[in-house]
Amino acid sequence: MSDEVDVVVIGLGPGGEDAAGRLAEAGLSVVAIESRLVGGECPYYACVPTKMMVRAAGLLEEGRRVPGMAGSATVRPDWAPVAARIRDEATDSWDDKVAADRLTGKGARLVRGEGRITGPNEVTVDGQVFQARRGIVLNTGTAPTAPPIDGLADTPFWTNREAVQATEAPTSLIVLGGGVVGAEMTQVFSRFGTRVTIVEAADRLLLNEEPESSALIRDVFEREGIGVRTGVNVTAVSHDGDEFTMRLGDEALSAERLLVATGRRPNLRGLGLEHVGLEERARHIPVDGHMRAADGVWAIGDITGMGAFTHVSMYQAGIAVRDILGEEGSPAAYRAVPRVTFTDPEIASVGLTEAQAREQNLPVRTGMARIPDSTRGWIHKAGNDGFVKLVESTEWGTLVGATAVGPAGGEILGFLAVAVHTETPTAVLREMIYAYPTFHRAIESALADLDARG
Repeated sequence: MSDEVDVVVIGLGPGGEDAAGRLAEAGLSVVAIESRLVGGECPYYACVPTKMMVRAAGLLEEGRRVPGMAGSATVRPDWAPVAARIRDEATDSWDDKVAADRLTGKGARLVRGEGRITGPNEVTVDGQVFQARRGIVLNTGTAPTAPPIDGLADTPFWTNREAVQATEAPTSLIVLGGGVVGAEMTQVFSRFGTRVTIVEAADRLLLNEEPESSALIRDVFEREGIGVRTGVNVTAVSHDGDEFTMRLGDEALSAERLLVATGRRPNLRGLGLEHVGLEERARHIPVDGHMRAADGVWAIGDITGMGAFTHVSMYQAGIAVRDILGEEGSPAAYRAVPRVTFTDPEIASVGLTEAQAREQNLPVRTGMARIPDSTRGWIHKAGNDGFVKLVESTEWGTLVGATAVGPAGGEILGFLAVAVHTETPTAVLREMIYAYPTFHRAIESALADLDARG
């Protein structure tokens, strides 16, 4: 049996859901295919529930900061309201009915199952064949992956998905992986009373960020009683029914739970990419500036390799939709992709780090200002760790990258993202008036430091 439609969307993460809905609202006949939950990883296992966890952990820490600042306070962590909020407010007990109804309400047809490309402009789901007159949109996302450590696969380790569904905080936890997910979960569970050790094979946490960010978050973690192991080789993992044991050479770590946060793999296997000239074993699907991956095929989201962020997927969805509809619009530009690690302090970056700029042979200079040295940082006092670092092209006189670390790092980043995206001359940034006393006023001090360094 074969149906002819305008567009088939395979994978309904944030970008896929958005693209399917917008195309349907534009009057096209759209089939949207999903084998898991409509909405993807973000609303059920990542962005939304994890930030609820971060918010709760932050409240606990603020309570602990009351003595010496505003009186006295006693903090008693309780994971139950966090688990309830994730279940009831974020995920509806991991039921996607609201998202599915939202999508079909826009006119798209939702089909549950594994979609596979079986020919040019042809997708098959459980024997049902769809012919796509205009084409196919791929948004299949990524899945957690675990390294090939001896014994690990035979243990009941957590990924981000199991961590988000936890009904209580474990007594002890080993976090394998010092990237964004590992860092956020490390601090969250530690603040709820879990004894946590984070283990990273590289020589520092948050390897893709500025080294100053890595050094600061390590210092914060250790001050909070978190064990940090970097530059180590994990040789084996075992589980005896009660606890995990991780071997680090001659050292052994034990904990009730193990969270593996070592990366994700693209969901490309079994997608039938060979039928449209693409490689399913590739690390990502190459796309042009209009999200075209092949004739009649568009790809968006994590599988494009342009950043595993919901905001990138949504951005790309808008571009793909315009192209499918034949509308004019600018091609994708990635010079100012923002990213935030929601630790405390928040670590927010945009564009290139200093090292990335130098790897591209860009002549750059940097300027930095510490948040504790700013007026707002001094007023804030407890919990005022942070800094602003600017990376300026000496040839162009514009920022090619910036980092904002602090109590509101992600919010400060908005200003810096605009500056990088619009290629605003730093001479213009120096002429601006910065509100006093704010955290973002540290940008002015970082600009002054650029001048001081010549």
